[in-house]
Amino acid sequence: MSSTGGEDKIKNLLDKATYTRLEKDLAAVKNDISALTDQITDALNAFTGEASKQARRGIKQARANADSVMSDMSERGSAAYDAAHDAAYSLEESMEDVIQQRPLAAVGLALGLGILIGAAWRR
Repeated sequence: MSSTGGEDKIKNLLDKATYTRLEKDLAAVKNDISALTDQITDALNAFTGEASKQARRGIKQARANADSVMSDMSERGSAAYDAAHDAAYSLEESMEDVIQQRPLAAVGLALGLGILIGAAWRR
């Protein structure tokens, strides 16, 4: 330990045993502070590690929830497509039956609709 003006004054005021004991106490305090710093560092590292684990768990659960929602939406979309396809097929079959039963009425209806659409289109 290097001597400074303040240390020399303390040495002069205290006897050698008291000064030695004071130096030992000061060294012990420095060691305690160093150990406390290490403990705080370890605690912060543990906290950071735990927070990181919880964040990963949250991300994993959010991803699983998103996958579940996407799967559900895919199934619903597929069911809606199938229902629309079935309805269109049923309408097609009904139209074929009507056209086969009354071909002249179907042609007249188609001609009338064409004229109405054409007239509306011109305006």
